[in-house]
Formats: sequence, C-alpha cells, structure tokens
Amino acid sequence: MEQTIERKSGLALTFKDDGLDWPGAPQFSSPEAQRADLKIRLAVGFRIFSMFGFDMGIAGHISCRDPILKDHFWVNPVGLHFSRMRVSDLVLIDHEGRLVHGTKPINAAAFGIHAAIHRARPDVIAAAHSHARFSTAFASLGIGLPPITQEGCVFYQDHGVFQGYRGVAADVSEGELISQALGAHKAVICRNHGIFTVGHTIDEAVNWFLRLERSCEQYLLAKAVGTPVEIDHETALMTARQVGTHAAGWYGLQPLVDKFIAEQPEVLE
Repeated sequence: MEQTIERKSGLALTFKDDGLDWPGAPQFSSPEAQRADLKIRLAVGFRIFSMFGFDMGIAGHISCRDPILKDHFWVNPVGLHFSRMRVSDLVLIDHEGRLVHGTKPINAAAFGIHAAIHRARPDVIAAAHSHARFSTAFASLGIGLPPITQEGCVFYQDHGVFQGYRGVAADVSEGELISQALGAHKAVICRNHGIFTVGHTIDEAVNWFLRLERSCEQYLLAKAVGTPVEIDHETALMTARQVGTHAAGWYGLQPLVDKFIAEQPEVLE
C-alpha cells in the first residue's frame, strides 16, 4: 500500500491579497507578563541602537508605554551608555514628569517629546529617536523621503515632516508640535534634528528606525552619484502594504532580539 505523507509548506512570508502573511507579536496572559516582556525588549532595543552606532553622547531615547499604568512610560536614564542597558536600569515616568520607578534622571527632551507622543497617540506603544548619521543629514533637507528603494516604501505616504526646529526640545510644547507633525504616521522627519519612529510594539518602533536610517542613507548615496529613479505610486503603495505593516515591523527585528538575548544575557538583569 502506498503511504501518503503529509508535507507542511516550507515557505514563510507568503503572499495574501493585501500584502504578506507575517507572523504576529506574542500575546500575554496578564499585563504583568506583558510588562516584563516589554522591559526586556526595551533594554535590548538600546543595545541594538548601540550596535548600529546610534549612541552619540547623551542623545537618543526609546520609550515604551506601560501596559498597567497606561499614562506612564518606560525610558532610559540619561548618561548610561546604550550598550550597557539592563532591564533594571529602565525608569518609569508619568505624563507629568514624575519618577515612579527608578532613581536616575532622564533627558528632559525625552520627556517633552515622548510624553506628547504617547498622549496624542493611544495606539502607540513605543517611540524611538536618536541622532543617527544619515537620517540626521537627510533631515537637514527639510523634505519627505522619496520612494526609491523597497525599504523606503515602508514609509511611503506614512511619515510626516516637521519644519519648526527651535533648538533642543526641552519642553512639552515642542513635543506637541512634533507629535502633530507625526500625525497618524509611523515616522516623522524633524528638519535639522533627526527622525522619530513609533510602533504598536517596541520591536516595530526600533525596526522602523533602522529602516528609515538606512533609507536615508540609500537616498543620500544615490543622490550623490546621480538622479534616483522613484518607484511609481501604485507600486510604492503595494510595497508599503507588503513590508510596512505592524507585524512586518515586529517580525523584522526578531533576529537581532534573539542575538542579544543569547549573546548578552546580562541585559535581562
């Protein structure tokens, strides 16, 4: 008798009508379990930033909305190098700037901008910012990102541009202007300053930052040697649906998250 062997597909990221079928972020049995996982991913996010060189002095911050105290967010203390960040180093702060957990101070600009973003966008779990080389240079142009690469299409019609640079954003009013320019998008390019990215997970916000930084680098390199050919509107929209979803943002960071937890387990402490 011939035996029938059932074979599972070896393919991942298969196509569906509205894009790609990406694996989704895990679900948790309790807010406490979700909080523990978020703090790990936030600490790892800083180490990822450091690996890519997004750790110039005291500039840069990633925030994460607390799943229990939803008008509070976790963020990095100012002055601790991103490469040394651990779960126990993270600080919990409310939208009035009061420390709830931790003793180290945070960057005033981090509070001013992140508090405004979290208030304006209840859907946002995390927001990321640093003074990365290429995105900061691109921001000086004061323009949106043209869709010239597949990575760049992630942000097609899904990023804002803030033109009102007025020095260090050390108060909430500046943060409110940035959050208005962000709107409902996943990113905002702040002229003469840099970029902010947001997500429904920490992984998504960090991954979008990596993608936008690289997309800015690609544009600057292409522009330096010629005139980049832009992807047409319909193709750019289709590509954004394929690679610019919340699930794509989360899943795209998982190899790096796995790498840091395996190679630098002290991040969990």
